[in-house]
This record gives sequence, structure tokens and C-alpha cells, in this order.
Amino acid sequence: MKSEIETHRHDKYRSVLCDGSKNENSGRQSEMAVETNDVEANDAETAGKSGSAKKIVLLLVVGAVIAVAYTQFGDVLSLQNLAKQESQLREFQTEHPVMVFGIAFLLYVVATGLSLPGAAVLTLSFGWYFGFARGLLLVSFASTAGATVAFLLSRYLFRDAIQNRFGERLENFNQSLEKEGPFFLFTLRLIPAVPFFVINAVMGLTPIKTSTFWWVSQIGMLAGTAVYVYAGSSVPDLQTLADKGVNAVFTPSQLTQILIAFIMLGLFPLIVRGAMKLFDKKNKKSLAAGQ
Repeated sequence: MKSEIETHRHDKYRSVLCDGSKNENSGRQSEMAVETNDVEANDAETAGKSGSAKKIVLLLVVGAVIAVAYTQFGDVLSLQNLAKQESQLREFQTEHPVMVFGIAFLLYVVATGLSLPGAAVLTLSFGWYFGFARGLLLVSFASTAGATVAFLLSRYLFRDAIQNRFGERLENFNQSLEKEGPFFLFTLRLIPAVPFFVINAVMGLTPIKTSTFWWVSQIGMLAGTAVYVYAGSSVPDLQTLADKGVNAVFTPSQLTQILIAFIMLGLFPLIVRGAMKLFDKKNKKSLAAGQ
């Protein structure tokens, strides 16, 4: 009888020890979980601060580059200044054709990527310098590459801040843009009244994919690029281009007709899209009535 009682006491004692050990382990696990969450929160906060600091530094660098380029080289790329060096430019092109093409491409990407003024001047100049075919090839791809750079800069520097502050208000807009983005962007690219650098910056704040932005911009800007490159390639010398610009090739009435054609071409995809939606709604209603 005594042995049974002692055995019972030992079992009870062991049970108490086990329960205490379990509670202690559970408490330690809870403490570890809390510590882990604190560490993750601190890491996230540190990463957020580090990311913000990087964005500020990048923004300052880009701003400094734009300021220096605008103040130091703004007049260098003017048509009047280039016209004074026409013979030297032709000679340098003859001696280093590949290098000249590469430098021109890089120059155009930098100018458009940093939204520097003078893209139209460069387009006209490159049309005169390289001819229509090579000028169109260069300006078309360089302008799209530069636009994509500006798009990515806007997205990296400002998108998170805009979405965090106006996320709820922009939710419906973002959803619509995911579906209609290519049509909307294509229309904007064909309307000269909307500056391209504004389009690049604004579209960077939206959820549109970078690849979609690139190919729509490549196609959408091609018509306008072709007009400017053709104007540049059609003038006999840079001085004529500097004095008259695109008016050296096109009359004001022709420019108006080209502008109207661009607007109609830009609105066409949206009109087709709207007609397709209307047709789908009517089709669904007729099917529902038939059922």
C-alpha cells in the first residue's frame, strides 16, 4: 500500500515537473516569437529608411545633372550653334561613322531620360545629319529608351509615396489603367499637345508594366518621329533648319493637317475599344433576354 502511494506521488511530481517544463518552454517560445517580430519590424524600418535615403540621394544626383546640363550645355545643342559647326560635324562623321552614331544615340537617351529640353532640336538635327532612314532608326529607339529611363526614375522615386498617400483614391483608376493602359498611352503619344516628359513621369506612377510602356511608346511615337526626322533630312543645310525649323519643309496648313491626323489616329483605338464594349454589353443583354 505504501509503495502504491509513493508511486502515485512520484507520478504526480513528474507530471507537475513536465507541466512546468512545458509552460516554461511555451513562455520561451512566446518570448522568442516576440523578439523575432521586433527584429523583423526593426529590419523593415531600417530598410525603409535606407530605401528613402537612396531615393533622396538619387533625386539630388539627377537634379544636379539636369541643372549642370541645362546651364552648361543648353546653348551647345541649339540649331544656331550647330549650324556654325556644320563642316566640322560632317568631317567628323566621315572619319568616325560608328562612333558618331553611338554618341548620338547615347546623347539622345540622356536628353530624353533626364527630360532635358532640346529633344525636338536633336530630332531635326539627326535627320539632317544621318538622313531619313538612319535618323529614324536612331531617334525611334533612342527616344523610347530615354522615355523608359524617365518612366523608371519616376516609378522608383515617387510611385510608392503617391500610392501610399492616395492609394484608395487611385485604386479604381489603377484597375482601369491595367486594362486600358496601352490604348490610353498610345493616344497620348500621338497627341503633340501633351509633352512627352509629362507622359513619362505620370505613367511611371501607374501600375502599367515596363515592357508594355516600352512597346506602346515605340509604336506611338514613331509617326511623330518620322515627321520631324523627315523635316530634318529634307533641308539642304543646318542654317535653313535653324532659321525656319519644320516650316522649312511643311507649310502651316500642312502642319495643321498632320496634327489633326495624329489626333484622329490616337483616338481611333479608344473609339474601337468603346465600340467593342458597347457591342459586348448589347450582346450579353440579348443573350440574357433569350434565356
